[in-house]
Amino acid sequence: MEAGKNIAIKVPSHRWDDTVAFYREKVGLPVARELKDSTGFEFGSLTLWIDRVPHQSQVDVWIELFDDDPAAALSHLGSPNRDGLEPLTDVVGHWTSDPAGTVILLRKEQMA
Repeated sequence: MEAGKNIAIKVPSHRWDDTVAFYREKVGLPVARELKDSTGFEFGSLTLWIDRVPHQSQVDVWIELFDDDPAAALSHLGSPNRDGLEPLTDVVGHWTSDPAGTVILLRKEQMA
């Protein structure tokens, strides 16, 4: 396994605008991509996503790991399959979490 290219901070709706403004205006991170409910910032070699999550009451940090065989890696980790968290569109992999509850997207890297 190796580190992925994305980190997501899942933010409640009532904190999202201020959080995006903080990273854009105060921290000064360049915007990499803007979507309706998500803003991605250049964060070194990574993209830091600030995601609006209406049903959320607290902040969560989600990370990404790459592996050539996500199913085998999930088994190796002994972590729970949490695929119900969010749909995986055009991604081969699984949602899981570490023992502390940090959400991990364990996926196969797509070649450009």
